[in-house]
Amino acid sequence: MALVLAFGVVLLISVSLSGVAARTVLSTALLFLLAGALIGQGGFGLVKIAPHDPLVTALADIALFTVLFTDGQRANVRALREGWRLSGRALGLGMPLTMIGIAVPAHFLVGLDWPTALLLGAILSPTDPVFAAAIVGRDDVPLRLRRLLNVESGLNDGLALPFVLIFLATAAHADSDLGKVGIELVLGLVLGIAIPALVTLAWRLKVLTAEPRLQALGPLAVAVMLYAACHLTHANPYLAAFAAGSTLATMDKMAAEHFEPLGDLLSEITKFAALLVFGALVTPERLGHLSVGGWVLAVLAIVLVRPAAMALSLLRTKMSGRERAAAAWFGPKGFASVVYGLLALQSGIPDAELVFDLVTVTIALSIVLHSSTDVPVAKALSFEPPDNLPTGRQETGRSTG
Repeated sequence: MALVLAFGVVLLISVSLSGVAARTVLSTALLFLLAGALIGQGGFGLVKIAPHDPLVTALADIALFTVLFTDGQRANVRALREGWRLSGRALGLGMPLTMIGIAVPAHFLVGLDWPTALLLGAILSPTDPVFAAAIVGRDDVPLRLRRLLNVESGLNDGLALPFVLIFLATAAHADSDLGKVGIELVLGLVLGIAIPALVTLAWRLKVLTAEPRLQALGPLAVAVMLYAACHLTHANPYLAAFAAGSTLATMDKMAAEHFEPLGDLLSEITKFAALLVFGALVTPERLGHLSVGGWVLAVLAIVLVRPAAMALSLLRTKMSGRERAAAAWFGPKGFASVVYGLLALQSGIPDAELVFDLVTVTIALSIVLHSSTDVPVAKALSFEPPDNLPTGRQETGRSTG
């Protein structure tokens, strides 16, 4: 109950300060992270949460699924088709460069063997739009930049999983079943398209009409069914979530619009709950065990590796210098890295604790830096775009810092 009480108190404070957060560097995400650290074993010891606690895994999993499902509805097929060149560069070049760019210093600065170093790179390669909400949620920020960050973060979670499993098996000196991983990815994509497609087709029957005040619950029901189906069939839930959101927005724009306010609130609530629990894991003991090389690695992963990888992948594109700089900087680490870090911790590989500590510190640092800079950067990018560039003013999104 102490955890529930803390969540309610911090939620009330965050809502009360959300107007200030939307205009300044104050971050509601950071408030929950700090609150979790204060009530955890590293603070007042009000709650006891361990990395192996099922609550940690469940909350991170649900939060990531919810965020990807709601963000997928901002990336319908038309948006994906129009922005596929930029997204393809980010996923096909920027992501592998980030993975390798983290693995190299992890090997030489921290002393991890190459399979474990590559595992760390794979865990920290996905990005999360949650901590750059003011960028992807403001309609006065260039549309192509918002689409790039949204699609990149929506797809790289699922794409990173095969590499995580392969390097995890290699580090544990076990055989990796590539066929099984491929089936899980394909099955996730199939379920993510098939379930919402069948539902939206059924909704076109005249006999099926929803009462206006209940219309937002239709997409929610689709998300719940999809989440359960993925876990029952071992399909990749993250790829499925984004695909489902995109399919729903493509086939039934009205349903997606009705769900958007509810979806945004659900993603905020699950995000905040996961951040509170994650913050409780960030203790002085965990931070104190890291060497200087580990801290340097965490800083390099955020301020050098990701920006350099994305800047290289976006060379010779039509994006302005300011847009490329913003895309390069906003590669925040989030819930996918938490889930994959927990997989590594529970795997029993020799450096499992060290890998999880490095992941924890990097994510915490990323939350601090990215969630406190999204509003200033968004304001700097707020300008009237050139002619023939869509402004996206018909789109809406989160504005919470």
